[in-house]
Parts: sequence; structure tokens; C-alpha cells
Amino acid sequence: MTANAQPGRLFAVVGPSGAGKDTLIAAARAARPDLVIVRRVITRPSELGGEDFDGVTEADFAARKARGDFALDWRAHGLRYGLPAAQIAERHKGRDVLFNGSRAALDPAAQMFPNLTVIRVTAPSSVLMDRLLARGRESREDIAARLQRPSFDLPANLHVIDVLNDGPVEQGVARFLTALQPVSA
Repeated sequence: MTANAQPGRLFAVVGPSGAGKDTLIAAARAARPDLVIVRRVITRPSELGGEDFDGVTEADFAARKARGDFALDWRAHGLRYGLPAAQIAERHKGRDVLFNGSRAALDPAAQMFPNLTVIRVTAPSSVLMDRLLARGRESREDIAARLQRPSFDLPANLHVIDVLNDGPVEQGVARFLTALQPVSA
């Protein structure tokens, strides 16, 4: 960090599948070129699509972890996820940094990054159902079972901003960009 620069803020974006996290993150990237969007490393093939990520094998992931390449890593949904330390470190240059997180990683993230802000993207179950059906990856029954699973509480010591993404994309993007604004004193 330069002598006069304030550290940037660190945001974790979490929420259920279908809430629109990737869409909102992409819109933030377009609207805020100053924002660092962390490109996660995930143990799944890159050609599976979805978010922009670095797909690696289990062996590659383990080697990167052993080298200390990750500021944070976790397991979820049978996969391993890592946040490159170099991208997280951009906040020391005064840049705001945003990563697509997982509720499963928030406890260790809160311990490592005490000033972490969580943006929890939500939508009603009916909206989630429609969006997940439109993806065509799961049956209606599988999606219904997913939506019935209880979600777990977020760690109490985190600053959480809820963003409802239940309507037109422009409305969700406006709410998301508002959540990224500095809090006035």
C-alpha cells in the first residue's frame, strides 16, 4: 500500500444457486472497472461454463495450495475452491476486491479478513425455481429438493448487506452497485 492510500474493501458475495450472483458480479465488473473481481480456482473443468474461473485438477490445486498461492481455500459441493492471494492483496493498493464466496468459507474468511463485508444475494423460492429450471441442468424435483434444504446462518461477527434480486436485471444491478458504495460517516 502506498503511504497515503487507504486499504481497499473486501466483499464476499454469497447466496443460493439461481439468485443471480454471477450476473450481478459481471455487471459490477462493467460498471466499476476499478473493482478487482477475483477469479477463483476450482477443481472442475473450465468448459463446464458458468462464472469465469480457473479450472484445475485436484493435483494442480494441491500444488498451488502447497506453494501458498491461495489467500483462502475451502471445499463445497464436492469441489475445492481457492482465492488467489495476489488478487486479494490488491486491496493493500487501495482497490476494492470482490469474490464469489461460499457460506461454508465465511467462518475462516471472517477470521482472516476482519473487515470483510458479505453481500448476500437473495430471491424468493419461486424466482430461484424459474431461474434454475431455465438453466436446464437439474430436474424440477431436484431443484425443489435443493430449495427445501435449510440454509445455515452466517457468522454473527460479519457485516452483511442483503441484496434482493427478484425482478428485472437492471433493478438487481442497481441494488448490488448500491451495496458496493462506501458507507458514509
